[in-house]
Order: sequence, then structure tokens, then C-alpha cells
Amino acid sequence: MRAKYDVLAANPDFRALLAACPVHATWDDHDYGLNDAGSEYTKRDEAQRIFVDFWNDAPDSPRRTRPGVYESAIYGEPGRRVQVLMLDTRYFRGPLKKGERRLGGHWIPDEDPAIPMLGEEQWAWLEEELKKPAELRLVASSIQFVASDAGQETWSNLPAERRRFFDLVAKTEAAGVVVLSGDRHWAELSVEREGVPYPIWDITSSSFNQLHPRGTPTDNSKRALPTTWHRENFGEIEVDWKGEDTEVHLRIRDVEGKAVIEQTLSLGELRKGG
Repeated sequence: MRAKYDVLAANPDFRALLAACPVHATWDDHDYGLNDAGSEYTKRDEAQRIFVDFWNDAPDSPRRTRPGVYESAIYGEPGRRVQVLMLDTRYFRGPLKKGERRLGGHWIPDEDPAIPMLGEEQWAWLEEELKKPAELRLVASSIQFVASDAGQETWSNLPAERRRFFDLVAKTEAAGVVVLSGDRHWAELSVEREGVPYPIWDITSSSFNQLHPRGTPTDNSKRALPTTWHRENFGEIEVDWKGEDTEVHLRIRDVEGKAVIEQTLSLGELRKGG
């Protein structure tokens, strides 16, 4: 794992990115250490030490002393605050339930509320973070959050945990939540409109450079647009601050920078009663 990080560290474009802007990182299964792995992975603590060393966490970073690589930051002044919340969907996650294999894989929903996604310590942290004042909250989840179950790893495989997130947004009255996700080796946009205080959007971008050999999207009843994208891509969130009329632009761009999926939201839509 250290050798692979060394390859990335030597990449001049990656070094330029680090020099150009703040970078926040979380992990998915393959930088965690094992395909589709959760809390059963025996090397998770060693993987976390390598992870925080590579991302140059400060000596007093909480990620050096507590389990899990979740973190947060807030940028901007009152009226234009953007909160960044990086979740850890690996370290604490319990076992997934296996069923008949479908196009996207063999995982199926498990209604057992005792199986965790984030773990109690991370849930407590998340609740306190959502109580902080911010106009827009970008919640990074390594796996898709809104997308419906279709065999692959998604929050829909642990529906009680997914519901807990929605309930926590309502309880804390946290406005402006937009989820950022990856994992799928294609890009799409999903939205949940039922049982939530306001529509929760999930922009999935992946991958920079690892094309899926199949290239066929799995079923997703929560897909917001018919368009999906199956070449290299990255996600972009642009905020056009206009007070009450502030616009949030969700975009997927290809390697040439062309927008291939776009959706514009008003900040007013991302609040209860909006």
C-alpha cells in the first residue's frame, strides 16, 4: 500500500493539485485494503496510519488518534459558508447480506438495524457537525447514498442506517445537504424526494482513470436524469452566491473538461419547506 501511495506522490499533476488547493480525502474499499471490506478487515488500523501519513495530517489531527478517517471543514463567511463532511463508510461497517447475483453484484438489503454503516462514535460526531451553521453542506460518501439497491455496495443495503441519516438531517434542521459519492466507475445523478425534509441529491463521479469493462449502469429507481456517463470523469460543484437566489450547479465533466451531466439547484430547494 505504501508503494502504491509512493507512485501517486511522484505524479507531477497530483503534486500540482496538492499545491493549488485544500484537499480532503476519505477512502473506499481498495485504499482501505480489501474489496467490499468493512469492519472485519484485520489491517484497518495499519491502513489508517498509512493513509493519514500520506495525506500529511497534522500531528494533532483527530484521525491520528481515533478510529476512522472521517473529518470536516467549513469554508467561507456567514451567508456563504460551505461545510465539507468526509464520511468513513468502511472502518465501522458491518457485514453485508449476500443474495442471488444480479448485474451489479450479489449484495441485498438487510433490515437488521444493529448492522452499522458509520458506527456510534461517527454518528455522534456527524450530529454535532450538522448542528454547525452553514449554508451548503457537501457530504462525501465513498459509496452511493441515494441510489437504490441493485446488487452493488450502496447505503440502500443497510436501509436502517440510510433512514438514520435522513432522520438526523431532519432532527438537526441542517439545510443545504448534497451528497458526493463515487465507486461505480461511471457517473450519474440521483435524488431522494420521499420521507426527507427536502430533496437529497447525490452526485456520483467515478472514475478518473479506471473504466468499467462492462460499462452498463445498474438499475437505479432514484436516478434523477436518464443520462449516465461511462468514460473517465470528475465531479464539480459550483456555487453562484446570490443570497436567497443562490444557485448550486452540479456537474460531471469528462477528461477534456466538457460538462456531460448537469443539474442546477437553488439553495432554497435545499431546506425544509423550500
